[in-house]
Amino acid sequence: MKALVVAPSWIGDTILAQPLFARLHARLPGLQLDALAPRWVAPVLRRMPEIGAVVDSPFGHGELALKARWRLARQLAAGRYERAYVLPNSLKSALVPWLAGIPERIGFVGESRYGLVNRRHVLDKAALPLMVERFAQLAEAPGTPPAQPLPLPRLTSGPAEQAAALAALGLERPARLVAFCPGAEYGPAKRWPTAHFAALAQALAARGHTVWLFGSPKDRAVADAIVAASSGACRSLCGATSLDQAIDLIALAELVVCNDSGLMHVAAALERPLVALYGSSSPGFTPPLSERATIVSLGLACSPCFERQCPLGHFDCLNKLDPARVLEACLDRLPS
Repeated sequence: MKALVVAPSWIGDTILAQPLFARLHARLPGLQLDALAPRWVAPVLRRMPEIGAVVDSPFGHGELALKARWRLARQLAAGRYERAYVLPNSLKSALVPWLAGIPERIGFVGESRYGLVNRRHVLDKAALPLMVERFAQLAEAPGTPPAQPLPLPRLTSGPAEQAAALAALGLERPARLVAFCPGAEYGPAKRWPTAHFAALAQALAARGHTVWLFGSPKDRAVADAIVAASSGACRSLCGATSLDQAIDLIALAELVVCNDSGLMHVAAALERPLVALYGSSSPGFTPPLSERATIVSLGLACSPCFERQCPLGHFDCLNKLDPARVLEACLDRLPS
């Protein structure tokens, strides 16, 4: 069997799809499973042993680009895939497997794509509240929920990769590293305040920890503000690393503190002790899938609202989540 996964466009969602990949291999011995993915997601797929080749999907969010999709489909047709698992629910995501002539195209009903997806699942949100469960259902017959428990996502990172990342960035391995991931691509309602991160960095540095900040170039301004507010108690690597390097350096941390973000799921899949901070979003939908994670949330009546900006204008779900409470959760997770 040769199959193709059309991967999500978000790092965290792609990690949450790995239990599906594991189930497919368990059901189909000898399976060759390749992935079609945006280049910003590809590094996490290359850290999954279940995935063979990763084919670049060059399309931005919302971009139709029919001619380019046709050219990509012709490239994929030469691969003679027998099945395609279409994880995003958009019509555009199902176009390329259909144009490539892949005989069996599996996915959820959505956006009037009945002809594009021919093994159709209907989502029961109440029966499958977690995104990881929804992805895993695609390994089953339509209408059959995935067997529980699901395997936990796992990314690979070895000593050689970690040493290479340190060397490439001119860094020495700290004795006691704590990683902060202060960004959240979705929006400000997922980001713990700069001043709170700074206060936490100072508290951990005073206890002998080295604190490094990780994120994309978009997170650089927030990270720089944290460094300044902490009086240099931490160091920003936001925008200075590739995603591969960030994965390998986060793998060295004895604790990771994250907003609900893609890097939170990276840390969970690396089995790092983790403190995850939730504001406008819900751990009932996309929690960190790890037995070493602590979720910290105030559980206010107005949350989760799932908005990018606070609709009430106060951001209380994060502003009132004080650094002392998060520090307590960190100390519980840190080795003594």
